[in-house]
Amino acid sequence: MSTLSTTPPAPGPADSIRPESLAFLKELLDTPSPSGFEREGQRVWMKYARQFATKAWNDSYNNCFASFGPEGKDVPTLAICGHADEIGLMVNHFDDKGFVYAKAIGGIDVGSIVGKRVRFNSSVPGVKNPVIGLIGATAIHLQDKSQDGKVRKLHELFIDIGAVSADDAKSKVAIGDAGVFLDGFMQLSDDIIVARALDNRIGTWIAAEALRLIAARASELKVRVVAVSTVQEETGLRGAQMIARSLAPSVALITDVGHATDSPGINHAQHGFFKLAAGPKIAVGGAMQPEVVARLTAVAASLSIPLQLAATPGGSGTDTDAIFVNGGIPCGLVSLPIRYMHTTVEMTSLRDLNRIAHLFAGFALSMTTTERFTASL
Repeated sequence: MSTLSTTPPAPGPADSIRPESLAFLKELLDTPSPSGFEREGQRVWMKYARQFATKAWNDSYNNCFASFGPEGKDVPTLAICGHADEIGLMVNHFDDKGFVYAKAIGGIDVGSIVGKRVRFNSSVPGVKNPVIGLIGATAIHLQDKSQDGKVRKLHELFIDIGAVSADDAKSKVAIGDAGVFLDGFMQLSDDIIVARALDNRIGTWIAAEALRLIAARASELKVRVVAVSTVQEETGLRGAQMIARSLAPSVALITDVGHATDSPGINHAQHGFFKLAAGPKIAVGGAMQPEVVARLTAVAASLSIPLQLAATPGGSGTDTDAIFVNGGIPCGLVSLPIRYMHTTVEMTSLRDLNRIAHLFAGFALSMTTTERFTASL
């Protein structure tokens, strides 16, 4: 296994992303999917994933599944999981001037959202188009200088949707309506992309793309593979808890975003050193079953995929934490290094994204019908 190298590896078979897969990624990232309101994004995912599945379905909370391969009580099931939801805002209050106040959906960095545009899907009868609002940014000339240095709380920020009164605002959006930031997909180079919600539509992209790669080599597959797009990770790993119980896979591979710590101002002694575009991060720690980690490492080496080791002694903050404790499901976690997590300008490498899909497909194809990933003690 390779840790961080000062020179990039030579291009391998996993380093090139096909145009159709890139188009799917862009559509997935640009489709609003806040926690608890993932339906629109899940439709996009299902439309793509079911092309490569023998069976596709969803549960009552819109966790989505697409399976391929042999079935039977003696056939192991490999789940490849990512979560579909993103952070956002929920309408909470209207003042008498028509300004809107919101609650956070997931972990919002309040300091990063002033002046941002928000897109609300309205539940008000007759409102068919999304409602656009601006998070109020008082002009610097008018700001109270005595408040300099104060970190504002979310309930102190207001959203301007162009309404002139509370009744006018209520005719456009309702309490409980969810919104996401308006920033969209942007490609800065052949490899580097920026989007508001890499966390974690990239995980669902990897699950679907790995399924596509596996289906293309169907004759080599000996196990059942289920690509899974979970919901409500950002608000408590809720979808993962549901699917761990309902699907009960023999082994699960989870992917999420992880911090790239190569931008200024980050303490490497505290957070480790992880470089953007230098290979996926593979977690090592209590939630990650050692035999699964060893297999992932071996498959990565066979595919010339560099990996960066991530020490994860306790919780990983990902769906892994919910899946492994529900029945002791053997798990592996491979994360995509990104910069600026939980902002509207999350940045990552397409090459590393595609490498994880190939790694997971290789893992699936390496499995036998007798795989159990249990140590002999």
